[in-house]
Amino acid sequence: MTYIVAVSGGVDSVCLLDMLARTNSSQQSSDGMRQYQGATFSRVIVAHVNHGIRDDAAADARFVAGLARQYQKPFVSVELKLGKGASEERARTARYDFLFELAKKHSATLITAHHADDMVETIAINTERGTGWRGLAVLARPGVVRPLLGLTKQQLYDYALEHRLEWVEDSTNQTDAYLRNRLRRVISDRSVDYTVMAQLRAEQLQLRSAIDYEVARINARHRSSRHFLTLIDEQVAMELLGAELQLLMGRRPTRPQLQRALLAVKTGKAGSRHHIGEKIVLQLTARKYQMSVL
Repeated sequence: MTYIVAVSGGVDSVCLLDMLARTNSSQQSSDGMRQYQGATFSRVIVAHVNHGIRDDAAADARFVAGLARQYQKPFVSVELKLGKGASEERARTARYDFLFELAKKHSATLITAHHADDMVETIAINTERGTGWRGLAVLARPGVVRPLLGLTKQQLYDYALEHRLEWVEDSTNQTDAYLRNRLRRVISDRSVDYTVMAQLRAEQLQLRSAIDYEVARINARHRSSRHFLTLIDEQVAMELLGAELQLLMGRRPTRPQLQRALLAVKTGKAGSRHHIGEKIVLQLTARKYQMSVL
């Protein structure tokens, strides 16, 4: 098996790369990687994304290239040139597009350094944005392995210091321009029970699996029926539309996109076209709706 390990140069991904190397050697595995003891991580490709947002980002790419040489791993990088005004969401989407394309090219599995603090912050972001029930079922995208979810940020710092690792700090982590940074400061001032949060996430992931199965069954029976979506509960209707849009977009649509789509299905005139966002178009007849990508 080949693995693509996403390395930004920050302490999280530097720890992950070191842990992967130790898991594949005779050295003792860390707590985070113990579940993978016996796994073979010899075929690892180090991948780095320069989003083109920061002026000093090129230095990070050179640092990660040096790490790859140190661990004797192949190195692949890309410069996206998104610009200083690019949103966190746009950067994340572009980053994953590159990483998944790279994984596909090498028939590989993607590994990221998301940890327990990332899980809590992502749940907080979803809650702040008015998420639905899926807001707790975070960091569970298919095709991505996240072995560090059981470790906190502080534990990773401790690991890095213990093993005398070097890393770089992303200057954008200090700006209030991103919601994640603002919420991170709020969370850091409060006591968070990571065990409880992890348990809630696990429960939501189990529920999501059951709900996705039921949604697929209902969609197969009532697909594209305007009348059916008008009669049922609004939240259920958005789940059905969300499943269809996910097949078109390759990822889960946002809540506003689902709300626009459902409103169009319920109130749009026959023969009308509605732009839902991200090049998704909804076309209506008197009885049916059809979604497509421009």
